[in-house]
Amino acid sequence: MYPAYKYDIQLPSHMDPEKKYPTIFTLHGKGSNEKNMFGLVAPVSDDFIIVSIRGNLILGAGYQYYELKSLGNPIREMFDQAIGQLEAFIYYATEKYPIDAAKRYLLGFSQGAILSMSLALTMGEQLKGIVALNGYVPDFVKTEYPLKSVNHISVFISHGEFDTVFPIRIGHETAAYFENLTSNLTFKTYPTDHGVSEENQQDFVNWLKKDADVHVEKE
Repeated sequence: MYPAYKYDIQLPSHMDPEKKYPTIFTLHGKGSNEKNMFGLVAPVSDDFIIVSIRGNLILGAGYQYYELKSLGNPIREMFDQAIGQLEAFIYYATEKYPIDAAKRYLLGFSQGAILSMSLALTMGEQLKGIVALNGYVPDFVKTEYPLKSVNHISVFISHGEFDTVFPIRIGHETAAYFENLTSNLTFKTYPTDHGVSEENQQDFVNWLKKDADVHVEKE
C-alpha cells in the first residue's frame, strides 16, 4: 500500500530494537502543516514515536485534509474520504514501524481535532486515546456514522475560552457529548483564542505520559 499522506516520523533517540513504542499521530489545523505540530509533542519524543501527518490538499501556503462548505460544515464526501484514508494510514504506519498497537494516540488541533474525535468514534478501541485541541464533532458523524464504543478510550479535550473560530460553547458541548460516552474524559479550558497555550501543552504532555504509562518525572 502507498499511503495517501506525506508524513514526518520521529523515532525515540535511544530505541530498543526489541521493543514497540507508544505512538502519537498528529493532525494539523486548516492551512497549516505537519511540521507545525511537532513542537507541541517534542517534550514526549523520547518516549513516543511521533508521526506527523500532512493534509493531502493544498490550501495557500499550507494544507488541509478536507474542504468546507462553510465554517463548521465540512464537505461530506471529502470528510468521509479523509476518515477512511486516515484510518488506513494508521494501520499502514503500525505495520511499517515499531508501533505498539495498544498505545496509539491521535493529537489534533482545530481541523485535526475534529478528525481525531471523529476517528475515535469510528475506530473505537483501535485507539488508546486522543488529544483534541479546539475542535468539535460534526453532527453527521454523531447521527449517520456507524459509531463504536469509546468507553475504553482516554479523551483529553481542551478549548480556548476566547476562541473566535469555534466559540467556547462548542467546547462545552463537545465535552458533554463525550462525557456520556466515556468515563475517561479530561476537559480543560484556557484563557486563549484559537490556539494552544504553554499551560495547555504542559497539561496534555503530562496526561499523555501518565496515560501511556511512560516515566513521569517526580515533583
